[in-house]
Amino acid sequence: MSLKEVLEKLKHETTEKIETTESLQQLNEIRVQILGKKGSITEVLRGMKDLTPEMRPVVGSFANEIRDTLTEALEEKKAELEQLEMNAALAKETIDVTLPGKSMKSGQSHILTQTMEEIEDIFLGLGYEIIEGFEVEQDEYNFERMNLPKDHPARDMQDSFYISEELLLRTHTSPIQARTMEKHDFSKGPLRMISPGKVFRRDNDDATHSHQFHQIEGLVVDENITMGDLKGTLEVLLKKMFGEDREIRLRPSYFPFTEPSVEVDISCFKCGGKGCNVCKQTGWIEILGAGVVHPRVLEMSGIDSTKYSGFAFGLGPDRVAMLRYGVNDIRYFYQNDLRFLNQFNVKG
Repeated sequence: MSLKEVLEKLKHETTEKIETTESLQQLNEIRVQILGKKGSITEVLRGMKDLTPEMRPVVGSFANEIRDTLTEALEEKKAELEQLEMNAALAKETIDVTLPGKSMKSGQSHILTQTMEEIEDIFLGLGYEIIEGFEVEQDEYNFERMNLPKDHPARDMQDSFYISEELLLRTHTSPIQARTMEKHDFSKGPLRMISPGKVFRRDNDDATHSHQFHQIEGLVVDENITMGDLKGTLEVLLKKMFGEDREIRLRPSYFPFTEPSVEVDISCFKCGGKGCNVCKQTGWIEILGAGVVHPRVLEMSGIDSTKYSGFAFGLGPDRVAMLRYGVNDIRYFYQNDLRFLNQFNVKG
């Protein structure tokens, strides 16, 4: 029997097997037996070495035709068996699978994340960069570069979670400002940045304090930067966050890294400055601290304080969210109670 006859016989027998098989498993076994690397067609074609050079392409072409025919028959039978299996499964279903599915409620960002992103968007519109830093920081950048040497009494409020004598969890996001100042090339333009992130302090956990909270600090350094630039920037920020009819005032204060330093208040958004329980009858709400960057801070980062000046500010997104949405306990933000968090789909 010639190879062509053997292949023709194999085609006929395989076609009968494909037509009579009743399961996908049996069908796959037939495929492997016929078309696999060790399948019947491969075994037959090994005899081509004994053919004359003229007959080899003829038999090879015939073998490919048979392979294609059987492959097509296998695919058609597979589709038929899969449909039969699906019909059998559907016949057992007690629900109508053609009905529309239930809609899934999409998630949303945490209210603190939403608040921080809103503040970031405002400053991006003003041409600021957003630069994030390390949560584990060196004492040098966290304190000393901020004009807080090791014996400075102002450290007492912040000395907190130390990993070693020179490493700690950052107590503010100021370290990334120092790191950015020492690398910034002023020949390419002024430095305008905000640094958002988590900070850690030795605060008692109560309604208004947490050992972990969020902070966004801003920094601008350029020639001829003044307190007027700071006030104008904060007016834009606070009016965007609390309403265009808000007024701000600056009160003298003290921070080691700014001189002069100020506390910034906004007119109460509930009573309009008349006095209420939110503003403690004063008409004003303290919102953040700020000031002109201390010349020593600039010098420690390699910046000529006789040529350049700057302003800096720091606000807490947690406090902003508490004021905007009337939350009276900061701990609610961290308890993962969906009944509380689902109220704040601010971005819709």
